[in-house]
Amino acid sequence: MVLTIDVGNTRIKAAVFEGDSVLEKFVFEKNELENKIEKILKKFQNCSDLVVASVGNIEKQSFLSFGKQLNIHFLTHEDTYPFVNKYATPKTLGIDRMVLAAGAVLQFPKQNRLVIDVGTCITYDFIDESDHYLGGAISPGLRLRYEALHNYTAKLPLLELETPKSYIGNTTAESIHSGIVNGFVYEIDGFIDEYRGNFSNFIIILTGGDTDFLAKRLKNTIFANSNFLLESLNQIFQYQIDND
Repeated sequence: MVLTIDVGNTRIKAAVFEGDSVLEKFVFEKNELENKIEKILKKFQNCSDLVVASVGNIEKQSFLSFGKQLNIHFLTHEDTYPFVNKYATPKTLGIDRMVLAAGAVLQFPKQNRLVIDVGTCITYDFIDESDHYLGGAISPGLRLRYEALHNYTAKLPLLELETPKSYIGNTTAESIHSGIVNGFVYEIDGFIDEYRGNFSNFIIILTGGDTDFLAKRLKNTIFANSNFLLESLNQIFQYQIDND
């Protein structure tokens, strides 16, 4: 069994795998890390490996304390990946984006792939059918957009995510919801249209915390999987074992 952990900017996601099958998934706060891992390992005592991808501020020591129970693997830029990294500044490419790219290559071979991760930020990652990672884009996620309007204006309120009643907002609150949610959807559809106009044999993978909210609002056909990063962590771990 393998325990995979994705340390994001806001929360931690984890899953226990046996082969390719997910046995259980977990979501928790960063201050719960060690306690949650202890509980997971108590429940799944056959776990032999811990695979970590981190973009958040978590000290490695928090994981290393479990070194007597598990083989611990921190994914880095030096690991083996199933694509050629053509990013102009490869060392600056986030590990989470590299894991998503690897999962796209392993799950969808010989296709042009666009991975869209909708979390604290939206990241777009494009890997062509020859398995070349070419790059993508980064923009603010839904929550960041709400916070930016509130924090950088004098009077706009901080609102919670809500489906707009209409694209024409007739109150300040409804105008904010329309601007943020519809703008978010138009942005993603616009990027997809741009890629589709330039590449054939194409698949779009949508993942991240806002996947379910967005999937039904996009005009484009997508493969939606909110747990794609965790699944990709398990797959790249198996891939690296096979290619050592």
